Amino acid sequence: MADLASVTWPPEPIRTERLVLREPGAHDRAAVIELNASPEVGAYIGGARPRDELEAEIPAVPKGRPGQFVVDLDGAMVGVITLESRDGEHQKLRAAGKIELGYLFLPQVWGRGYAAEACAAALDWLSGVLPGEPVVLTTQTANVRSVRLATRLGFVETARFEAYGAEQWFGVRAPGADGAGRSPR
Repeated sequence: MADLASVTWPPEPIRTERLVLREPGAHDRAAVIELNASPEVGAYIGGARPRDELEAEIPAVPKGRPGQFVVDLDGAMVGVITLESRDGEHQKLRAAGKIELGYLFLPQVWGRGYAAEACAAALDWLSGVLPGEPVVLTTQTANVRSVRLATRLGFVETARFEAYGAEQWFGVRAPGADGAGRSPR
């Protein structure tokens, strides 16, 4: 299996009907801090981070890395999508795929379909640069909205396990899967 280290980064921005997936810039810093300090966003990922720590830690220009996209709506960051190569963590499950999809969105845009649209676009991009690569996703079973989104994107539950003090849902999206949440371009 290939990994994201072999992909030329950053790609051209990815445009959907309503969004742009792009690399982070200096104007995204405040939104990055807000995203990571939000109690609602942190509810299923270990909690919100203290704002003062984030202010000290996050550089003036938030750093991007292969597989990390800022989700932009009308010129403002509303979330992030990550496609990360993973090794080691939950080793047995990772054999299903080495690239993991992650997503975080600001609470004020929840429920509008932006996560489905952005994730579908990122998965399409990945299929183009690493054809045949399966993708995995882990979320808490208690995060019903995230589990629902994962299944709409074509992820199929293959395991449940305990981690971080909560039951986790583990899904795999086979190469060529096309989730029903896909938005036309």
